[in-house]
Amino acid sequence: MGELARVMILIGTVLIVIGLVMLVLPRFPFLGRLPGDILIKKEHLTFYFPLATSIVISIIISVILYLINKFR
Repeated sequence: MGELARVMILIGTVLIVIGLVMLVLPRFPFLGRLPGDILIKKEHLTFYFPLATSIVISIIISVILYLINKFR
């Protein structure tokens, strides 16, 4: 029963962090408009793939997880 409680606390914490990120993200207008993001506009189609933004976010998450793991 204790393991289930830990998993539920972890899921709740992850949801809180995701919610906070969603609140703070609009304050960074450059995210989503970096010079490596792909935007194709056609007559009836708009295709957007945030390649550079994905790489930047991946690097930031990797550094955070590395620091958490290092000081654990």
